[in-house]
Amino acid sequence: MDHSHHDHSHHEMMDHSAHMGHGDHGAGGDNQNMCNMNMLFTWDTRNLCIVFRQWHISSTFTLFVSLLAIVALAAGYEALREAIRRYEAAVTKRANSVPREIESQYQDDEESEQDAETAPFFGAVIAGQNRDEVTKRAHIIKSVLYAVQNFYAFMIMLIFMTYNGWVMLACSLGAGLGYLLFGGQTTVAKETACH
Repeated sequence: MDHSHHDHSHHEMMDHSAHMGHGDHGAGGDNQNMCNMNMLFTWDTRNLCIVFRQWHISSTFTLFVSLLAIVALAAGYEALREAIRRYEAAVTKRANSVPREIESQYQDDEESEQDAETAPFFGAVIAGQNRDEVTKRAHIIKSVLYAVQNFYAFMIMLIFMTYNGWVMLACSLGAGLGYLLFGGQTTVAKETACH
């Protein structure tokens, strides 16, 4: 189709140098450090960047190390989920053992010291607190842990969405390994839809 009759004078004023992938249009430009963004499934690892431009796969060795890191990240997510489940169970057990506000007035000093020693991590409970105080503080800590868990899950989702088969397999292998190591007390069913 002949486009010679169209006015192309406005192209002279446009700067196309900032567009990703245009470079020198094959005129000897160095494209080795460019990230290749795939929106379709691929096994190709040339110019593969994982989430960040700095996480650039440039050799077989960096691919292997990156895949190991992805397996570890995905397994770490399962470890985090298990740690959160254990924290929630400890808080529930602790909250059930702490007297309500009216009962806490009659608690003697010896019991208070013993309760402080058996408190779950993060110092969620200190001696002399009642159930409402325990659950309020625990809810704040669980909210922070929930945010961390979701951020972690979305980052793994972004890694998976490179649409590279090797990376996808590493994510799945890491999730399975993490479940094997850390998920012995849970069902296989997932609570979240994104990871």
